[in-house]
Amino acid sequence: MPIRQLSETMINQIAAGEVIERPASVVKELVENALDAGAGRVEVVTAGGGLNLIRVTDDGSGIPEQELALAIARHCTSKLAENIHDIRSLGFRGEALPSIGSVSRLSIRSRTASGDSAAEIGIEGGRVLPVRPAAANRGTTVEVRDLFFATPARLKFMKGERAESSATSDVVKRIAIAFPAVRFTLAGSDRSTLELPATDDTPEGSLRRVAQVMGADFPDNSIAIDAMREGVRLTGHVSIPSFTRANALQQYAYVNGRPVRDKLIAGAIRGAFADVLPRDRHAVTVLFLTLDPAIVDVNVHPAKADVRFRDPGLVRGLIVGAIRQALGDAGIRAATTGAAGMMAAFRPGAASYGHGGPANGHRSYEASYRASGPAGFDPARSPQRPLDMGFEGAGFEHRGLHENEQAAFDAGPLASADARAGQGDAVDTLLGTVLGAARAQVHENYIVAQTSDSLIIVDQHAAHERLVYEALKNALHSRAVPSQMLLLPEIIDLPEEDAERLAMHSETLARFGLGIERFGPGAVAVRETPSMLGETNVQQLVRDLADEIADNDTVETLKDRLDKIAATMACHGSVRSGRLLKAEEMNALLRQMEATPGSGTCNHGRPTYIELKLADIERLFGRR
Repeated sequence: MPIRQLSETMINQIAAGEVIERPASVVKELVENALDAGAGRVEVVTAGGGLNLIRVTDDGSGIPEQELALAIARHCTSKLAENIHDIRSLGFRGEALPSIGSVSRLSIRSRTASGDSAAEIGIEGGRVLPVRPAAANRGTTVEVRDLFFATPARLKFMKGERAESSATSDVVKRIAIAFPAVRFTLAGSDRSTLELPATDDTPEGSLRRVAQVMGADFPDNSIAIDAMREGVRLTGHVSIPSFTRANALQQYAYVNGRPVRDKLIAGAIRGAFADVLPRDRHAVTVLFLTLDPAIVDVNVHPAKADVRFRDPGLVRGLIVGAIRQALGDAGIRAATTGAAGMMAAFRPGAASYGHGGPANGHRSYEASYRASGPAGFDPARSPQRPLDMGFEGAGFEHRGLHENEQAAFDAGPLASADARAGQGDAVDTLLGTVLGAARAQVHENYIVAQTSDSLIIVDQHAAHERLVYEALKNALHSRAVPSQMLLLPEIIDLPEEDAERLAMHSETLARFGLGIERFGPGAVAVRETPSMLGETNVQQLVRDLADEIADNDTVETLKDRLDKIAATMACHGSVRSGRLLKAEEMNALLRQMEATPGSGTCNHGRPTYIELKLADIERLFGRR
């Protein structure tokens, strides 16, 4: 087949294959155009998951009538000057509208602030319709009908209506977080209406918008981030370690206000929380990176979902360092969801007590009494009977109050919980601390403590495990890691570029006990390995390090392996469940937890303590 010039319609359809993957992609492009136009209100309406209808209305600056034809032409845009490296808008290629129009029925109706009337233009499967007058308020309305009708094969790859609607909701929420001063509405016959009222651009307003999208629990269980390094600024919020999700869908990242799904940022978040989260749990994050547009390339992905940083190591180090610093500075905090779960477990009727009667309810007692009368009252059938009364049938076979059994308690006064903890009246200074004063130990594993306004329950093994782990880590990384010399050096063949990267990081690796040197153009010789690793697969370790350096320019793989050994040692060297602790030991453990960053979770990511506020306890007893 000879080489020939493709038609304009075919070119646009090819571009649509890259940019327009599904209805959510169309919504993303149109909402970004509205925001670039300075909109303060964006309304999105869909039907059939977006395949039948997508309508985006804004109150932005609008498009002059004489520019409507240009707006639907390829590579025509008002957002890009002559410098491709200075992109400050969400869109810049000028491909979205012609690409959408080539695979759907598209109409654009717009009116500027100074215009006397609106104008409308349409495209049907790539065929441009003439501009005609229209009635509209200031702003622009873009309507897309019958998406992919011109390319029916694409419809076979669409998911169900519910899945497409969910993807659209996620796109709108993701964009809305970055623009708190804009009001967003998402409605349609295929969904429940989502309304996100405008707040403002202050940090408080931004957090209110985050709460609208992610739920009211997030602000109460998050830590503010604000860090700067070499011209790159990181702001936002991350969840405390005890507030997690089963997937990473609630990790939002933005680069100069642009929503991105970048693997470098995702990896940095995962690395920052590696010590405090289980492997199957994920942090909840909203992070904003602000930097010079010249040092980030946003033109590396057709949908602009990925970006490329000039110095990826700087960005990764900033994210990991800022999050870990914030977690450390925040001290010890328990997730509010833990207390909510605890209250739910305590509520009457929440658990089965092994008998048919209600756990609480005076009405049932009165009904039972009225039905039988005083003379015919049967204690064995009462809903309020104890769990084991010793009744057989309707008669008393064991009368009395079991005086012989009770006599064992007459030997002396019972010690109160305060006395068992050796505290007497707790010192006011201890009650004012984060974890309060130890009052008792129950089931030989849980420390019950009291603060001025709450009740604390601490898992002593999990808490001490974290303390020992942090101490081991600090000792491990405060000096060079001891190494063991190999009897025979291990020669590992690698691509020359991998060998060169390892040689460049040889000093850092030596600090962790791994001695590496070049051995010819395409190999390295390993002469020492960290003593802590014992017998290990040196070849696999070195290859993993080479891959990580190629991806992230870091050597975290070796550090993570050493930390994992330290975590195992901490688990076996901590206070075991079943050990009785003295009052002084319990209080000492609480004070160490308060002074140790990350002690709200153990090495495996489980919470080390739960806090129940006094107000919550009063609600359980009907006092509030």
